[in-house]
Amino acid sequence: MSSMNQNISLKQKQELALKPKMLQSLKMLALPILELESYIRQELQSNPLLELREEKEDDDLQETSSDQNAPESNTELEDVDTQEDVSEALTEARQLTDILDQWNEYHSGNGYQRSEGERDHGESLIRYEENNKELFLEQLYPQNLPEHEIDFITEMVDSCDIYGFLTDDYDIYAVARRFKISARRADELHELVLQLSPLGITSRNISECLCAQLTEEQRANPIIHGMVTEQFDNLIHRRYQKIASYYNVAEDTIMAYREQISKLDPKPGLRILSSNAAYVYPDVTLKLVDDEYVVIINDHITPNIIISPRYRKMINRGYFDRQTVSYVRERINSAKFLIKSIYMRMRTLEQVSLSIVKHQHDFFYNGSGVMQPLTYSVIAQDIGKSESTISRVVKHKYAETPYGIFAFKDFFTSTAGRDDNFEEISRQKAKGCIIRLIEAEDKKKPLSDQKLVESLKSEGLNISRRIIAKYRDEMGILNSRLRKQ
Repeated sequence: MSSMNQNISLKQKQELALKPKMLQSLKMLALPILELESYIRQELQSNPLLELREEKEDDDLQETSSDQNAPESNTELEDVDTQEDVSEALTEARQLTDILDQWNEYHSGNGYQRSEGERDHGESLIRYEENNKELFLEQLYPQNLPEHEIDFITEMVDSCDIYGFLTDDYDIYAVARRFKISARRADELHELVLQLSPLGITSRNISECLCAQLTEEQRANPIIHGMVTEQFDNLIHRRYQKIASYYNVAEDTIMAYREQISKLDPKPGLRILSSNAAYVYPDVTLKLVDDEYVVIINDHITPNIIISPRYRKMINRGYFDRQTVSYVRERINSAKFLIKSIYMRMRTLEQVSLSIVKHQHDFFYNGSGVMQPLTYSVIAQDIGKSESTISRVVKHKYAETPYGIFAFKDFFTSTAGRDDNFEEISRQKAKGCIIRLIEAEDKKKPLSDQKLVESLKSEGLNISRRIIAKYRDEMGILNSRLRKQ
């Protein structure tokens, strides 16, 4: 009982620690640049103390001219406390002005920042194709599965046809034995994959596929569950009266359940094919300057945030009632936190980017195209942040490099094998070696997967035949028999 109470207490403390401002800051950290700019514009709408220079420049000139001739307010200060509040509000407003001035000076002083900050994002959109199969498998990360189980699941998914089904000759248990996985554990892992989104991938037949997509409530209904399992043959052949008779219910009931089943997806694999190339705007640019990489944060909206001239004049004059003073101070504090969150996001992006460059030295400085094995935990330890923070930074963000556009997650790669020094080999390096050997092969006697294993081993790289076959398929390279000319 004491243990239970302790757990409850710990959970409550964690929830209380995530205050609204902290949640806002974490949200901003996770947003890609285009979504961040949209979010900032929404925040500015709710805080009239701030505005964008690019939108208000003309209005400011008119206001300055009219305000110079405007009579001063005759509103009297209520009491001494109000005067002190006004004085503090004025000090806080000046602090915020200094923060914004320093912020703008930093951006304008950055020689590598794009000078045409206001240019249309459309001119900088870059084409990038993302593999939805990899995104599908990323759902396994929270499960903390051992590497051999991840490999087993990956082979299962790779063995599916375009509709997401395992072929008739695919034997889950035979494959599991190769990975030293028991039949019972193979079933558990298969069930886990079936419940990843989209539901039903790696099904062995359409009945299993639809069954995986049923809600808990539908599974608990013996008729609906039976219609996609034992009565499935009658269902697809529209023998509704026969099904109704079997369950001793009205045919209208069966038709209603059939309507629910018709909303399930019989071809979920089509949803994890490689998507068509999309256009993305890079969050950062990694540029080599004087033999060192610099990080350019590709934002143009934040340097243009200013204090509204109208509110600045009102604060300087100091004619407020207590309610107005309270409101202005609240908006000032909100503005400070917004700027601080933007800065922290920018700083964290810069730290993560430079750490990635350091750990992928061969890729960035030698242009090898080879990525070394790298995990979130390595970057987290390097810059003193948590893995969850690195995950937020990496998610849905892109970097422009001298070698093209890359998703941040592209720089993190698992291992494909080991070399003779027992050091890990990355997927990219393995794929590069496979391509090199195949391009140099005798087209009349192309190298089999086993020959590739032996050739790589002679170079000191120990990569299994299964991994070679898998990577060859991923790169769209035919097997040796079909490559023969």
